[in-house]
Amino acid sequence: MENQLGLSTFVLASPFSDNEGTAFDRVAAMGYELIEVCVEDPALLTAQALNAHAARTGLAVGICGAFGPDRDVSAEEAGRRRAGIDYLKACIDLAAAVGSPHVAGPMYAPTGQTRMLDAADRAAQLKRAADSLRETAEYAAGRGIRLAIEPLNRFETDLINTTEQALQLVDLIGADHVGLLIDTFHMNIEEKSLGEAVRLAGSKIFHVQVSENDRGAPGSGHVPWSEFFTALADINYDGQIVVESFLPSVKEIARAVSLWRPVAASMDDLAVDGLAFLKMSLAGGAE
Repeated sequence: MENQLGLSTFVLASPFSDNEGTAFDRVAAMGYELIEVCVEDPALLTAQALNAHAARTGLAVGICGAFGPDRDVSAEEAGRRRAGIDYLKACIDLAAAVGSPHVAGPMYAPTGQTRMLDAADRAAQLKRAADSLRETAEYAAGRGIRLAIEPLNRFETDLINTTEQALQLVDLIGADHVGLLIDTFHMNIEEKSLGEAVRLAGSKIFHVQVSENDRGAPGSGHVPWSEFFTALADINYDGQIVVESFLPSVKEIARAVSLWRPVAASMDDLAVDGLAFLKMSLAGGAE
């Protein structure tokens, strides 16, 4: 089985909706095989519309979550935890309906939450996240969907920054169909070695996102790509690889990821260059 190469809708529009059918056409015309739909507002997305766009263009559909303070499975308040679980269940239902093998993202806590907690409070938060995600995982199992948990860099979360921490959370959850989404942008900040982190996670890597050190197109900066792709080959990773880069033209996303300047000439350039680099890298050409 070969890797399926995809593009994140964060590159294209925010929030993504049923009405973005032309985005499917653009992504297919660029040569991608997959569009990763980021579920910012579930009310704007239906499986019927996504499946119709996918059937017309021949693209597969992946599902990625978006996690703000109203979707916090680690919150002290039970109501906020329940809102996060219910959101994830809606994402799982959508994933099952569109044929995505997983729901991916930093689902353990709100993106952007950074607090200096003592060890006891941090452990309690981690337990709440694990308990909530264990319930979510049971729901996902009944629909044949896996959960792929994404570590984020220290500026975007205070809970799970490294592959090792994410694996500890997976162990706490205790479900075989819960694993990791690894993202080179965050890894480039937090990991001592991208290759060692990939090998540490091994078969628990369910999904991969790629972005350059400045959030630009893969291959345009200083991420050690050869080390990364060699490690993916070493663990026989054959899953999806999705370009998740950004430009300030999608203002809500740019604000969320603190992107204040263009890192590529255009979205199309970023997407096309990223795909070309992925194909070259998987063929053994990354340096």
